[in-house]
Amino acid sequence: MSDSAVRVDRAELADAAELSKVAAVTFPLACPPTTTLEDMAVFIAEVLSEERFREYLADPSRIVLKAVLDARIIGYALLNSGEPANPAVARVITARPVHELSKMYVLPGYHGDGVSAALMSGAVATARGTGSVAVWLAVNQENARAQRFYGKHGFACVGTKDFMVGTQLHHDYVMELRL
Repeated sequence: MSDSAVRVDRAELADAAELSKVAAVTFPLACPPTTTLEDMAVFIAEVLSEERFREYLADPSRIVLKAVLDARIIGYALLNSGEPANPAVARVITARPVHELSKMYVLPGYHGDGVSAALMSGAVATARGTGSVAVWLAVNQENARAQRFYGKHGFACVGTKDFMVGTQLHHDYVMELRL
């Protein structure tokens, strides 16, 4: 499948349930193998529920993009505008205005099919279109595949931060793309 077969659009409130289902399948794929099922379940319930997606979609400081194939959402990206809240991130991300690529996930059956590249292109174009001069993201230090993907798309490691999944502390790289 080529990335032209995938449509990347801004998600709407009516997409919240389907986005939540995609998130529940894809989030565990990015977690280190030591992450417990219980901690993943807590994170999914607290951060990736249908209700939380409704909040994200209604929040003017956030943009949710969806990757659609055959009328089905197969991936999504979430951009947050504004100042980085985490002090470790704020120290290394100094460009303004900036967007955080908070989440970007694709269903496993579509990895390597250009869907992630289409979502990344859409996210970067969206951030650029709002006037951002940079996009930053955090990726688990054990997720080498995602790190390679982000590097291929121009992101460079500029720092580190910690991230809680349930009761477990994870360590992330902070990566930045200057636009």
